[in-house]
Amino acid sequence: MAIRKIKLTVQYDGSRYSGWQTQPGKRTIQGELVETLSNLVGTKIPVHGASRTDAGVSSLGQVALFEIESPIPTENFPDVLNGRLPRNIVVTSAEEVPPKFDLLGDVKSKLYRYTIYTGRYRPVMKLNQCWHMRKKLDVTAMNEAAQLLVGTKDFKSFASAADKRESSVRTIFRCDVTAEDKWIYIDVEGDGFLYNMVRNIVGTLSEIGTGRWKPDKINEILEAKNRTAAGRLAPPQGLCLMWIKY
Repeated sequence: MAIRKIKLTVQYDGSRYSGWQTQPGKRTIQGELVETLSNLVGTKIPVHGASRTDAGVSSLGQVALFEIESPIPTENFPDVLNGRLPRNIVVTSAEEVPPKFDLLGDVKSKLYRYTIYTGRYRPVMKLNQCWHMRKKLDVTAMNEAAQLLVGTKDFKSFASAADKRESSVRTIFRCDVTAEDKWIYIDVEGDGFLYNMVRNIVGTLSEIGTGRWKPDKINEILEAKNRTAAGRLAPPQGLCLMWIKY
């Protein structure tokens, strides 16, 4: 029986998990998938992810990859896995990919959405999917600032100090701030992201939204290439990985 390379699209509510990546003694999305797949076929099946989402971060479009030697038809994996996975993790599609498929190298773009709620009272039904800020934010100013992030730039100021990658240059294809009543959405699409980059961008845009900084502060922050120049780190629960395109 030939070994197949299977690509999954996975959705999850990350509020009760310590992020995507397996960690000793902690519940993670990767850990649940590995355990479920391994129990299914009776042998350890490593599972890799296209994005290492942090603790508390959710996803509607994470991509996972594994290799398997099994008679289970590819199209049956979602139903087979969903019957065994926790209710807050669901596989929405499965497809066999060529042996040369590169989970990380073949990514063309990713979209993250961050949700802020500005109402007076906390939205109890959506607490795990938003940042509750009890203040009015200037969405127009935030969006003006967001446009200054579009393009190929050095985003070192928006990277966590824990990010040790050699290059902090990334390309942002779009960064849009929109509002629906008291809900504010920040959509950031790029070819890749540094550790905590989107949450640091959101924290910075929130400072502009409150009037602490003007929109053109973004240029000064980018030029500084220093994390201390940017705004605070936005909490994880408002962030969702929407999709990954190949």
